[in-house]
Amino acid sequence: MPSIAKPIVTHPSLHRNELELTVRDYEGAMSTLCAGCGHDSITAALVRALWEMSIPPHMIAKLSGIGCSSKTPAYFVSGAHGFNSAHGRMPPIATGANAANRGLTYVGISGDGDSLSIGLGHMCHAIRRNVRMVYVVENNGVYGLTKGQFSASADVGSKPKKGDPNQMAPIDPIMLGLGVGATFLARSFSGDKTQLVPILKAALAHRGFALVDVISPCVTFNDHEGSTKSYLYTREHEVKAVEADFVMPASEILATIPAEGVTAVPMHDGSIVRFRSLPPDYDPTDRVTVTAYLQERQSAGEVVTGLLYVDEARADAHELSNTAETPLAQVPFEELCPGSEALDTLQESFR
Repeated sequence: MPSIAKPIVTHPSLHRNELELTVRDYEGAMSTLCAGCGHDSITAALVRALWEMSIPPHMIAKLSGIGCSSKTPAYFVSGAHGFNSAHGRMPPIATGANAANRGLTYVGISGDGDSLSIGLGHMCHAIRRNVRMVYVVENNGVYGLTKGQFSASADVGSKPKKGDPNQMAPIDPIMLGLGVGATFLARSFSGDKTQLVPILKAALAHRGFALVDVISPCVTFNDHEGSTKSYLYTREHEVKAVEADFVMPASEILATIPAEGVTAVPMHDGSIVRFRSLPPDYDPTDRVTVTAYLQERQSAGEVVTGLLYVDEARADAHELSNTAETPLAQVPFEELCPGSEALDTLQESFR
């Protein structure tokens, strides 16, 4: 069933962002996913984050592969660029597009089947290159479009609707990212919009590859008793690593956060952000500490959510390649293609 265009009806009381756009301007077509699908909650969080960040819709590029998750780009920011690639091939498409036009904001939507099986190698190399993009894994532990087989993220012992429990060890995208040098790793739950929206905003502001793993229950094939990716299991086992919000750069706001308790700090827009000090043994910039903490919590049967790891010091793909500040898509033809003599000189330097 094809997606249905939403009627453009804007209530006059809707708030507007810095571009004078309402949240409706960041919506897409009507969803045709199953009622109650966690993916639609992720869509709502993306709409909210992009609107709050005041990113021009025409400066956004949405990309996906194949699977239920890959329908998501149709459901947010209808005015953005979009590309639906082959199964698992979204990362190299995003890498190429980013190389040609670094001026766009890239949002890649994938699933555990799309990224952790056929597309695993492509995703790993996009992480290694630190391509500047937000990469959302809508993680439900099954192949929804092909009737609920286990995916590579299914936990050992997780039960399907029919058949035997899974016996194969799962691939954890967060642990994988730590191993291959990711610079931004976060996990959230599709049913927790309060946490997911700030995480997505932080990912959009990150200078590099931002991997956001979102547990997103499949209401049709993986939301039953015995599933470790169900709504009930995730809510009962979720442990938030941090309590924080995302604030766009502006004039300095000073506050003292005590060792214990919560501090309320007024923001530039009049809103109040409540800060809590992190546990003394948790450092989101220490890859070794983060890995040990996640393994400890995982062995206790807990799902750790929040901004789990970040490294703002590493160069992104453009800095590594020393590319021009001007997006290649905007470079004049005579500069982009200077002729055979310049090519001969370049080739000679490699001999």
